[in-house]
Amino acid sequence: MLGKHLPSLEVTMLRYALAFFVLALVAAFFGFGGIASASAGIAKILFFVFLVVFAVTAVMGLTATRRVP
Repeated sequence: MLGKHLPSLEVTMLRYALAFFVLALVAAFFGFGGIASASAGIAKILFFVFLVVFAVTAVMGLTATRRVP
């Protein structure tokens, strides 16, 4: 396990992805197709960027050498 807390950049991007996803759902519910599809597209992009950043930091965390005092 890499740790209890995610780095702040990852948390911020995940929150933006979630916010755009919720906006897309609300817009779709009220029938605004263009806004819903744009928000869903942005949410997808941010989610995949989050996954890439998470994967990179996970690999870096696993391969980091620990200094022995």
